Amino acid sequence: MSGLLGGARNAVNPLRQLTIDQLRQRTSLKWREYPDDVLPLWVAEMDVPLAEPVARAITDAVARGDTGYTAGTAYPQALAEFARRRWGWDGLAVERTALVPDVMHGVIEALRVVTEPGDAVVVNCPVYPPFYEFVAHAGRRIVEAPLGEDLRIDLGALEDAFRQARAGGRPAAYLLCNPHNPTGVLHTADELAAVASLAERHGVRVVADEIHAPVVVGGGRFVPYLSVPGAENGLSLMSASKGWNLAGLRGALLIAGPAAAGDLARVPVDVSVSTSHLGVIAHTAAFRDGGEWLDALLTGLDDNRRLLAALLAEHLPAIRYRPGQATYLAWLDCRALGLGDDPATVFLDRGQVALNSGLAFGTGGGGHVRLNLATAPELITEAVRRMATAVA
Repeated sequence: MSGLLGGARNAVNPLRQLTIDQLRQRTSLKWREYPDDVLPLWVAEMDVPLAEPVARAITDAVARGDTGYTAGTAYPQALAEFARRRWGWDGLAVERTALVPDVMHGVIEALRVVTEPGDAVVVNCPVYPPFYEFVAHAGRRIVEAPLGEDLRIDLGALEDAFRQARAGGRPAAYLLCNPHNPTGVLHTADELAAVASLAERHGVRVVADEIHAPVVVGGGRFVPYLSVPGAENGLSLMSASKGWNLAGLRGALLIAGPAAAGDLARVPVDVSVSTSHLGVIAHTAAFRDGGEWLDALLTGLDDNRRLLAALLAEHLPAIRYRPGQATYLAWLDCRALGLGDDPATVFLDRGQVALNSGLAFGTGGGGHVRLNLATAPELITEAVRRMATAVA
């Protein structure tokens, strides 16, 4: 189930537990990239304390000196149980998983298995900027399949991109963002089944980045790509990184569908052994014991989505915002403000609010910004006030 489990409404909202003074003591990227007079609502870090079960698992490991190389199957077992509880999916087979250092490195290893240098990788733009950067660095070329006006997958555009990617009979892959970043769109089972059917018809291998899978609100239901008919030869990447703010404790899982199990053997051994042992301990604890904390977070994020929508309607009604059902990111269409292709620069220079520029997200990103909702409501309120002042 993706909805609230028992007691979430009574649990402490993690987004309300830290003051801005406490946050400014952090040394991570979000709070160190800009001067102290800037409100950072950009990179995907959350302004939350560490979930107690995760903190306890890490400190216990440190206390016993358990800081060697990772071993065992506790991580995929914990994720498999989480998938059964939250998503009603029992198809995550522990023996069809491999540890990878993080989701994007796992994505690239998967793409190296199913494509060769110079082959095409299809993406739904606008999309997470590292899709472009990492794919190019791996020697593959991007073919864009723009989202529709409703910000959902446009199956016609996707089929056109598949044809282009497969021109000349070369292998091709589709890098699916599920749920979608930056739009927060939660793909339906029917949409994903249609994707699988298209991919099978055109001989395209699907690699799904599902890092935001735990972050679903508003009664929505996450559908794992590998759970839909026709996805048997797909590959998926999952981790607890986004759901529990564990970017600094790296560890992810590459998961193969039944027909893709042989692909895992082609992932170099050094990839798995490069995974952080403490990271694996943290992610295992999050999936196994962090459900109550996650539910409290999701309740707070739902409140923040409504708050942002109300604030924009009052102070910046020209900005178009469609609240998504997933991720803690808001995709804001600022084109009606007349700020050009890069409104993030205006909001930073005139309002001291740091947002992600839409330009980095590929075709369709111009005139947009991405705002990180995973912070205190007071900071969202202040950010919108500054943004409104910047365009006054």
